[in-house]
Amino acid sequence: MRVSIIIPVYNEAATVGAVIDKVRELDLDKEIIVVDDGSRDGTRQALARFTGVAGVRVHHSPVNLGKGASLRIGFSLATGEVVTVQDADLELDPAELKRLCQPIFAGEADVVYGSRFLGAGLVGGKKGGWTFYLANRALSGLASVLYRARLTDIETCYKVFRKEVLDALTLRASRFEIEPEVTAQVLKHGYRILELPIGYNPRTKAQGKKISWKDGFAAVAMLVTQRMED
Repeated sequence: MRVSIIIPVYNEAATVGAVIDKVRELDLDKEIIVVDDGSRDGTRQALARFTGVAGVRVHHSPVNLGKGASLRIGFSLATGEVVTVQDADLELDPAELKRLCQPIFAGEADVVYGSRFLGAGLVGGKKGGWTFYLANRALSGLASVLYRARLTDIETCYKVFRKEVLDALTLRASRFEIEPEVTAQVLKHGYRILELPIGYNPRTKAQGKKISWKDGFAAVAMLVTQRMED
């Protein structure tokens, strides 16, 4: 099965090239779709060396639209039977993607989430700080209650889908609230989500982390709104 790997990127000139190189090394039948979300820091120049490289497609948005908009663009361009996401920083190791794809290849799941809160990833909040740990666990707990599921990490970047699952969703979010929007709609459609543990190497705001506490409130609003739309 061919895997479409979507890489949304905004102002990640220092890391995006290394991330793409790592993804290209994966032993998968794959296409790589990079969506540059109006970067202004030299990301466009960092991506120039991938022009014409087989298996890599780069889309440049003229203005900053938000991560959700970038993912929706990437999803619309995907041609593989399986679709997944890789952030353009180095918080997550692309080498884990092959393992996360296996349950879908085997027909054991419709969607696979790589959870930072299973295994040794973030045990005891040791990585990312307690505020990060508690906020993410609270969001996942709310989603689990509202949608009668048992999930530990709805905000994870590593979500792997059968393409027909994505095609059944109606996604509208432009920013980080696309993460709870995806989860809510997947669960409302009755698709099977399997969580597997992943490693995590968090960075700080000083190092370029973009999500903020305001996005947490937007995530809660999205979960509640999606539930009320039933």
